[in-house]
Formats: sequence, structure tokens, C-alpha cells
Amino acid sequence: MDYKILFKEQNEEIKERYELAMNRVADIINEDSVKEPFKDYFEKVASFILQIKELVEMVESSQLAKKSMNELKVLNESLYEDIILENYNVSYANPEYSMKTLGEKYAKLLSFLYAEIRGMIPYAYESRLFDITIYLELFVEIYNYFEEENEHTYKDVKSAIYYFVSDYSEITVKYRIREALDPELSFATDIIMNEDLTDLRYLYSFGEYITENEIAIATYLNNLDESAIEAMAKTYVEGFRKGFELARIDLSKKTTVNIRYSVGFERIVRVAIKEFERLNLKPVIYRAAVASIHKNQHHKIGYYSTSPNKQYDYDHRFDDAIYLDKAFTEQKLVYLRKAYDEYKELAKGYAGPAVMETFGERPFAPINKPEAAKLEDKQQKLAVNYRRDASLIIEDYIKSSEYSFTIIAYPIPEIGEYFEEIFNETVKINTLDYQMYKEIQQSIIDALDQGEYVHILGSGKNMTDIKVKLHELQNPEKESNFENCLADVNIPVGEVFTSPMLTGTNGILHVSKVYLNELEYKELYLTFEDGKIKEYTCGNFGDEEANRNFVKENLMYNRDTLPLGEFAIGTNTTAYVMARKYDIADKLPILIAEKTGPHFAVGDTCYRMSEENKIYNPDGKEIVAKDNECSILRKTEIEKAYFNCHTDITIPYDELGEISVYNHNGDKTVIIKDGKFVLTGTERLNEVFENA
Repeated sequence: MDYKILFKEQNEEIKERYELAMNRVADIINEDSVKEPFKDYFEKVASFILQIKELVEMVESSQLAKKSMNELKVLNESLYEDIILENYNVSYANPEYSMKTLGEKYAKLLSFLYAEIRGMIPYAYESRLFDITIYLELFVEIYNYFEEENEHTYKDVKSAIYYFVSDYSEITVKYRIREALDPELSFATDIIMNEDLTDLRYLYSFGEYITENEIAIATYLNNLDESAIEAMAKTYVEGFRKGFELARIDLSKKTTVNIRYSVGFERIVRVAIKEFERLNLKPVIYRAAVASIHKNQHHKIGYYSTSPNKQYDYDHRFDDAIYLDKAFTEQKLVYLRKAYDEYKELAKGYAGPAVMETFGERPFAPINKPEAAKLEDKQQKLAVNYRRDASLIIEDYIKSSEYSFTIIAYPIPEIGEYFEEIFNETVKINTLDYQMYKEIQQSIIDALDQGEYVHILGSGKNMTDIKVKLHELQNPEKESNFENCLADVNIPVGEVFTSPMLTGTNGILHVSKVYLNELEYKELYLTFEDGKIKEYTCGNFGDEEANRNFVKENLMYNRDTLPLGEFAIGTNTTAYVMARKYDIADKLPILIAEKTGPHFAVGDTCYRMSEENKIYNPDGKEIVAKDNECSILRKTEIEKAYFNCHTDITIPYDELGEISVYNHNGDKTVIIKDGKFVLTGTERLNEVFENA
């Protein structure tokens, strides 16, 4: 079915409302009924909306297909120019500029409104007139309040925004859930499968911001042999299939796979879709959220392109603070369950996400702007509780024990002049010798399984000094604490990991510089007491309160503490050497970076809500360390068991002094010393250091 047919009837029903509202917006530009500085705001936002009107007309009449590459480029830049580079300094989407020009009273509300309205760009490309119309009507309503601005206007505007988000939440939540489950919503899939991918004009069909990254990667992939494309696609799909096999989950019962990727990689994704079809899986490919009601801070989940401005994304990460309250979160949970209940058959067929990440963008160090919307303490708790309760609802319809995933990563051209060499080396890293790593990692596991705790020490300026308590094995001949992680769900190969005991896990974790969820942390310190974060800070800002807030908001997701959900030893020295060779350690995604040293994940364990599944290592031993003192509460107080986050923090080999395991008698076995593997059976991992 043509994707547009799905919206044809809805668009016809809304057309009159759309035209009335759009005509009213057009009148605003020539009116003088609103005083400055608000007159300028409404005129500029109205001008942007009229661009959307022209875009809608071009989409409806198929004019975009007739435009040249340069014409499409000009159009794309015009849609995003207000928030890129120096333009953002004088954009009402910038909370700082809004505060300066509009004043403290209205700045956050009006900056929020404009950011939401900018979501009309993808709505236009997807022919979603309903979504455009309701924002048009909100804009006109708020404009009307400013025509007779008085002491009640602020309250009226805030109320209009609140009831807009609240009243339409049943519809918007339902559609977002459908996007994640229904292959008939095939906007992106249709482009990937039907467009001529050698004609790079197709990139502008998505409605995303298109940069040299997307153009260059698509060009590069077009120049590769079909066999190379097939090999990458098969590695990706086979990793997904292996996840089901290793977890002993029946893949034949599943019908859909959620493909998440970055625009520009369509040639690989097209072949992957065909490979997934061999597994009887249809693709579900949805866009990263553009409305605040669906966002998870600044994180992007779905398909997306290079961000036009990461500071813009960061500034609006807590825009839900404008309307978040207890009544709204309770209502949203009701609508979430109602939506999943309506799509429960699709939910049963959901096999999980197949994620293709990218890396190589210039590192982003955000500016914490006091003018940006921010959650108050009460709202922080509401947001935490909502994520917890929402995850439990989702678990009722998509059980964690019945689906799997895979993640793989490739560089983008922005990584620098050695892009092609780095891309080729990444492909090799993604396909390293499975058998060799299986044997080496088993040697490490055999040593670790003798231990009571592991002691990790930093070297030089790295102040890490932490003891990680291990579970006591009841039957060492048949059980193991650590999973031998090979190239299946988590590509590339290269780690052994466990869910440690919390009680008895104590000490300091320190990393001089690390990038987590696209944010840079300088001098990150986490102090653990009985496995939970007791103290935390970083060195990003001159003010200690700002440092602590940065960690709490972005690493701890506004919680007061998080447990240590995972401890792992990365073994992919090949990836580490590549990072040093090309000086790209700060650009590696955590997917690869976590394999280049020991890493510690704060939040849930890797086995969240699938602890009862029996999992075995290649040697036949069952992995039994899947719970900790928090997750075990799922049996009695499930609302206290999970945190719905899992963030890996890696200490690179060159900041590592020692990793040793101690048994109950106090005997010590050294695994890594001064950044090199010294345990018998691991020596081959050092060969890449010697040959570098």
C-alpha cells in the first residue's frame, strides 16, 4: 500500500481546518495588532509556517521529484537555516535569545512553541496534515492572546499549551506507538526500497537535515561492490538472528524488526531488509521523535540525519517541563496502555531493534543555559516515575524475554581525511576472528569465576580504585558469572561481562574524558558505596553545582543514585589501536569504546526483565549472575527493581594500572597490568600493540 493512501481520508477531513488556520497565519505578517517585541516573534514564526505551506503543496503535487539536486539543497537549507551556525544566536528557537528579546516572563513558552512548530518539517514530508493543523491552531490561539496582552496573558498562554499537549495526547501517543509497530507506516521503507539510490536526490525525500555527511556516505557506499554491501548487511542481520539463537527465543513467532539507522546508509539497509525478509520479518522504520511529548531528553531513537545543531537539541531536552504534572503523566500512561492494547497483535510480532549506529561527528561539549526549560525537583520525580511505569506497561505487551536486538556501528565522513581507511578497518573489526576471541575470553572467564571480587586500579592521573563484588557460584562446574560476549547482538566482538553484587562493591570510578550519549564529560568521578552511586561530579564547568547537575541530569536521568548494573572487561585491542592510530578515541561510539578497556554500566543489568531466561556460554556453562539486589525486587516490588537506563563508562587501557581477581583465600590473579593483558591465554591480544 502507498504510504500516502493511509492519510488521504484524514487529510481530506482536516483540509478545511488546515486552510482556515494557514490563511489566518498568512494575515499575521501584515498586522499590527501585537506590540513589539512579540510582533517580530510572531512574524518570523509565521514566515516559517508559510514555508511549510509551500512545502506541503510541493509534496502533494510531487514537485520535489522534479527538482534538481541543487534546488533540493537550497530548499533543505532554507528549512533549517534558522537554527544552524551563527543564525541560532538570533533565533527564537534559542532560549537565550528569546530571554534577551522577549523577556523572562514569556521566553520559555514562546521558544518552546517555535521548537514544536519546527516539527512541521517532517510532518509535511510525510503528508500528515492533521499534525500540522493542530499546531497552526495553537499558534493562532496564542497569537490572539497577545493581541490584547494583559496580566492574564501568561496564564492563558501556558494553559493553552498545557491543554493542547494534554487534549491531543491520546491521538499523538497512539500514533507514536503505531509508528514503532506497524510496517504499513512505510514512509522511510518506501524511499529505501523504491528510490534510485544512485540518484542522491533521494536523500532529500526524508525531510531530515542533509549535510555533506549524508551525501558523502551515500556516494561512498554507491561506489562499493555489491558483494561488500551484502557482507555488511549479512553481518548486521546475522547478529540479530544469533541473538535469538543464543537466548533460545523462537524467532519464527515474530513478524517485524525495527531498523534504526542514520540517513545515507540506505544501500546497506535495502539489502538488510531483503535479508530480514528471508527470516519472515517486515521492517518497521520510524523517525526519531520531533515533539517533546515523545522525546527522551536529547537522545534520538529511530532514523535521523546529522543534527543541524546539537546545542539546539540540548537546549530543548527538557521542554516537557512546560506542561509536565501529575495529572498529565497519569493520563499519558492511560493512553499508552490503551494504544498498546489496540496494537497488541503487532506488539506480539515485534522481534526487537536492529540498530546501525554511526560515529565520527565532532565531539559536542554542551553549554548549560539557565534560560532553557528545566525540570523542577517535583517534575524530575514525575519523569522518573513515568519512565518506570511506562516500561512496565510496555513489558505487558512486549516481553523482554521474548525479543532480542543487535547493534553495529560505522564511521561517517566527518571523521576526517582517513575516512575510507577507518571505514575499512571498522568493517574488519566488525568481523574479527570469532573463534580466537571465544577461546581468549574463556581464559579470562575461567580466572574470574575463581574470584570473590575484582580490583580495578587506574594509572598515572587516573584515580580509579574500585572493588567489584562477584556472585558466589553454587556449582562452578556448570555455572559462570561472566558472559562470553561475541559478535552477535553486540557487534563487534570483545568483552566478558557480569552483573555484580552491589553489597561489597565500593570505590571510585574516574575517567579523564569520556563521551556518553553524545555528551562530553571531563574528569568524571563516581563514588560507589555498596554498589550505588553515593557521590558524583565532573570537570566540565567552573561551578561545582553545575558539574553535579550535569551528571545528574544526563548520566543519572535526574535520579539521586543508580546502581552498578554491569562490570566488563573489553578485549578488542584491535579497535583500541585503530582509535589511537587515527586519533579518534573521542569519536568512537560506546558500542566499540566499551570493548577497549574495562567498563562499568550504571543503571539496569544487561538482563533487564529477562532474568529467568537460561543463557549459556559456548563452553556449556549457564550464566547465573543476572540479578543484583535491585533487580531481584522484581519478584516483590517491581516498581523498585528497574531504572530504565544503562550507560557504559570505559577506562581506556592507557589509563589502566591493573585488573586483578581475588579469591576467598586472598590469592590474587592479575588479568591486566599497565594496560597489557598478562593472564595466560590472553597474550595474543597484545600483538596489535606490538605491531602498531
